[in-house]
Amino acid sequence: MSNDAPNTYQQAYQEASDHPDAFWLQQANRIQWVRKPTRGATEDDEGLTRWYADGELNTSWLALDAHVEAGRADQTALIYDSPVTGRQQTYSYAELLDRVKRTAGFLAHLGVTKGDRVVIYMPMVPEAVIGMLACARLGAIHSVVFGGFAARELAVRIDDARPKVVLSASCGIEVDRVIPYTPMLNEAWSLAEHKPESAVILQRDQARAELTEGRDHDWAELEARAEPADWVAVKATDPLYILYTSGTTGKPKGVVRDNGGHAVAMHYSMEVVYGMKPGQVFWAASDVGWVVGHSYIVYGPLIYGCTTILYEGKPVRTPDAGAFWRVIDEHRVNALFTAPTAFRAVKKEDPNGDLMASYDLTSLQRLFLAGERLDPPTYDWLKERTGLPVLDHWWQTETGWAIACNPVGLEELPEKAGSATVPTPGFQVTILDPAGEPCAANEQGAVCVKLPLPPGCLPTIWGDNERFHNAYLSAFPGYYLSGDGGYLDEDGYLFIMGRVDDVINVAGHRLSTGEMEAVVASHPAVAECAVFGVQDDLKGQVPLGMVVLKDGQTPDLAELEQELVALVRQQIGAVACFRRALVVDRLPKTRSGKILRRTLRQIANGEQYQVPSTIDDPAILDEVSTRLQP
Repeated sequence: MSNDAPNTYQQAYQEASDHPDAFWLQQANRIQWVRKPTRGATEDDEGLTRWYADGELNTSWLALDAHVEAGRADQTALIYDSPVTGRQQTYSYAELLDRVKRTAGFLAHLGVTKGDRVVIYMPMVPEAVIGMLACARLGAIHSVVFGGFAARELAVRIDDARPKVVLSASCGIEVDRVIPYTPMLNEAWSLAEHKPESAVILQRDQARAELTEGRDHDWAELEARAEPADWVAVKATDPLYILYTSGTTGKPKGVVRDNGGHAVAMHYSMEVVYGMKPGQVFWAASDVGWVVGHSYIVYGPLIYGCTTILYEGKPVRTPDAGAFWRVIDEHRVNALFTAPTAFRAVKKEDPNGDLMASYDLTSLQRLFLAGERLDPPTYDWLKERTGLPVLDHWWQTETGWAIACNPVGLEELPEKAGSATVPTPGFQVTILDPAGEPCAANEQGAVCVKLPLPPGCLPTIWGDNERFHNAYLSAFPGYYLSGDGGYLDEDGYLFIMGRVDDVINVAGHRLSTGEMEAVVASHPAVAECAVFGVQDDLKGQVPLGMVVLKDGQTPDLAELEQELVALVRQQIGAVACFRRALVVDRLPKTRSGKILRRTLRQIANGEQYQVPSTIDDPAILDEVSTRLQP
């Protein structure tokens, strides 16, 4: 970084807004390039904005080789802490590099080359991280699928990404039960139209998998005899990964992350958003199947030179509500990033924070919360019991890093409960009314970001540029539509109030209610249904189904509810947390036949609502309100 780099938030924000190319070319000096870029944001042949189009690099080299070559081979890179198996393991940068080289070697032996896709369907084990970095080393594109997703969800992603190889494991572990993965993988394989060439299975002691001859390979055997693979230079605009996020149509959107802009954004955010220094210990208590795991378990900390923690467990019941405090104590964690739902679970089981007294938390400097709205009671509880900065920040799978934050690496701003603080340099956040006009301070509207988006954000949707434009750019020309509603107050602090579409946020995981509706509607007794998110003290939101039965159907309602719950669990996964389905005579609709989901949500949450002028029969709302009473 040059000596004239902006050193206050306002300076950095203004420079990034007024001169984005110059600002981000300056930030590009943070990382080492094979070919240093001379161009900032440019438009490609398909009208997509791309960063650093003439740059070349390798993300895996930045995350591992660069630190080894700089003399930090013995520094701890990764700490694996698994209370569900009672196992811990530490990897230095040199040790992690060796395993990544060998894993890349066996992937190359299986025919994986630059541009090929590899689906990774794994639990929270070191091999998940190693597999991601091995793909990046070869210039291959990984797509991690959360291990809790059902076979149908995996099959949809296989068909969209069309991978050459799938990396998986024999099982995952959910607190006190073992979940075999191979049956789900086998079912997905049969459901998918695209058939990958092979699968590599990590055998875990808790449940060994029966391998399919001619398709499956044993991970340990392949790695043991693999020749280490060298890194491959890729263009900054070449994809690093595809990560699927729920779409309102029920078909997941494959968010593309390119190599160059992502690496710069990760390095910048580790300093500016999280206030970290190389060598410190950073813990993102998430899963590698979500964007937080990609950005801040794997790439951000390693590119920046921190020690990162891979935690296979829960905030409670592994073994108790002191689990997070133990990890902080044992591994001397300097910053913790998790979703508010994690601390709501802790607060529920240990309301006074008594278990904190058993641990030394003096290493911890800050707490970061994101993934859903940080409710004031949870904020207050954390502030009172830790005495630490409790910093909310807001971002999305699509952006890959914080749109708004407290920029502690530049200057620490006063906290406001319920606010993600201010837009991060590079994100020109604007609140727009339905006509596309900027809203006044404290006036709610659609939260948008003026184009171009900064480096690290999605340039498109995998294989579907039209969907990218329609979903994010067409509503307000010149702006990225976040899909969230909110407002900026008189101090420029951003408050996010919730989704404006039918994607709900369950414990930090974005899930499509439209997709759940399709599953519920497939039951032979169901004529029509609505699924919408309602407030939940623990998970932020949970889905609630309302079902209208076909004429002549008289099932036992308790049994029907359990069947619908099981159906959603089978086709989407337990992560959906779909547990309630109420039978009603009619659903409230507009005269054009649109179900009034927003009104249903307001009734279920006990909020005041106005009877929509377009409703076909207002009396239905009274009936529904009675049915929704606990």
